Amino acid sequence: MPKILVVDDEENIRLLYEIELKEEGYDVMTATTAEEALKLLETYNPDLITLDIRLPGMNGIEFLRKVKEKKRELPVLMCTAYDDYKQDFAVWASEAYIVKSSDLAELKNKIKEFLKK
Repeated sequence: MPKILVVDDEENIRLLYEIELKEEGYDVMTATTAEEALKLLETYNPDLITLDIRLPGMNGIEFLRKVKEKKRELPVLMCTAYDDYKQDFAVWASEAYIVKSSDLAELKNKIKEFLKK
């Protein structure tokens, strides 16, 4: 079963992604902050990460850089409510940039694409 780590400071988003992705057959772990996610990466070996940009403490772009330094092949999907970061070259290290929506079809399709499920 593919593993997904959801990193988002909004509880409603974490819960929604967790429920929806578990229904799709994924093992899902969530983190509220980038620091929490880094600790989880020591024991939980996800196949993919969904990542918000605006997080308390270390932001998503800094976390993305740290992840790619250690696990370059790990797919990271940026999921944010803000379209304005799309042109920021720092997010280009991610595999996809998805603007949050109540319709999770785009997110689910991207996850399937990167996990070949």
